[in-house]
Parts: sequence; structure tokens; C-alpha cells
Amino acid sequence: MGKKPTYFGKHFDKLKDVNSVYSEKIIVDAETKNEYEAGKLILINKDLHWTSFDVVRKIRGALQIKKVGHAGTLDPLATGMLIVCTGKFTKKINEYMSQEKEYTGTFTLGAVTPTYDAESAPERVKDYSFVNDALLEQFTAQFIGHIQQLPPIYSAIKKDGVALYDLARRGDEIKLEPRNIYIRSFEITKTELPLVHFKVICGTGTYIRSLAHDYGAALGCGAYLSSLCRTRIGEFKIEEAVKLDAFLLSVKKEVKSEN
Repeated sequence: MGKKPTYFGKHFDKLKDVNSVYSEKIIVDAETKNEYEAGKLILINKDLHWTSFDVVRKIRGALQIKKVGHAGTLDPLATGMLIVCTGKFTKKINEYMSQEKEYTGTFTLGAVTPTYDAESAPERVKDYSFVNDALLEQFTAQFIGHIQQLPPIYSAIKKDGVALYDLARRGDEIKLEPRNIYIRSFEITKTELPLVHFKVICGTGTYIRSLAHDYGAALGCGAYLSSLCRTRIGEFKIEEAVKLDAFLLSVKKEVKSEN
């Protein structure tokens, strides 16, 4: 079986504007390389369509060190805070992953998608004209606190060593078990039907895609996640993060063509 293409490879045409910077080969000096091998925390404001692993791969290649990892996956269609650890700081990844997270984004009412987000086509279209601000506020309450949540079938969770999204794409039957999660705050910040803007503060293991799906089911009209930005992890805020191209340029000593 051939190697599955990465999200980056499949959607390369959507990334042409930034690829010219990211494709440059960056060579860092020995002192800089040693600093990152000793351990550093990098706060990246992830761009749309990039996978978390794409970001790690680019940083690893630029710094020319093996130990680089991220503390919590962001889906390709999500933007915002991605904590990247290098060198000895990779031992702290689990610590950062367990911290509280904050998200903003939008749900689109009136349909659902197989992936619970905009990566797949909307289906089962329903009327949402009955939805108003009072109803939206009423249904947020049942998703606050300690609740159980089913993760999306299209997720990186592994079953018998295989990611669920791989099982789903080949049509295997998948039986999911609900997970205990904690949502400290869930508020609707603006309505532009069918778009509903929200802000969520939650604990680790929460899938905002599942929250969108479950919220739409509770309303009775369906919903899917149409945009998402992670704005905080623990004490680290999005205002402290930098774009990947800015980080790469900051560590660049000299640039050579890949040819």
C-alpha cells in the first residue's frame, strides 16, 4: 500500500503564498543549535491548513536537531496557539498538554458533516430559522462542567495502533466510548445565522468539533465547526506567539537554495 499523502501535500495549492518562505533551507550557527538542543519553548501561531506535524517538521529541519515536538494537536483547519518544545524541554510536553485551553471560533447551523468540521461536505440539511439568542444561550448550559463526550470518528485517537481517521476512511466499523471531559466556560459571543460565534474554556481531551456536533444536535438543527482558533494554553496567550515564517527567519543565519 502506498504512503498516504499528508494534509500539506493534498492541499499544497492552498499554501502557495507562504511556501516560498517555508521552502528555504535555513542553516543556524552552532551556538543557536546548542541553545535549542538544551531546551526551549516556542510559541507558534499556526496558520490555516498546516498540520501540527508540518510545523514541527519545519522547525526540526531548520534547527537541525532531532528532539522537537508539540504539546497538543491543532487540526489543519484550526489556527492559533501551538506549543513546540525542543531538546530537553520535550520532557515537559505532557505537562503543557494537560493545561487548560481557550478557543474561539464559529459553528455553522443547519447541517452536519462526517468530520464535524468544514473538511468534509455538509449533509442532512435542516431548517435553523427557529433559532434565536435565547435558545442558543439556553442550550450552552448543558455543555458546561464535567460531561461525557464522544470523540469524532475522524480523529487521531488510535485503536489497536491505527488512527481512527484511517479506519474511518477505509470504511471499518468503529465503536467509540464516551470520554469524561471538563468545560469550564461556553458562551455564545455573536450570532450571524447560520454562523454562531463562541468562546470555550476547557480541560484536556475536549474536542471542539464534537462540541459543535453535539450542540447542533441539542438545538435540533445540526451544526458543524466552521472555524477555530486556540487562543490560550495555560498561562500562554496567543499574543505571545509568532507565525512560523517569523520564527524561521529569526533563526536563519544564511539561506541556500534547495537545488
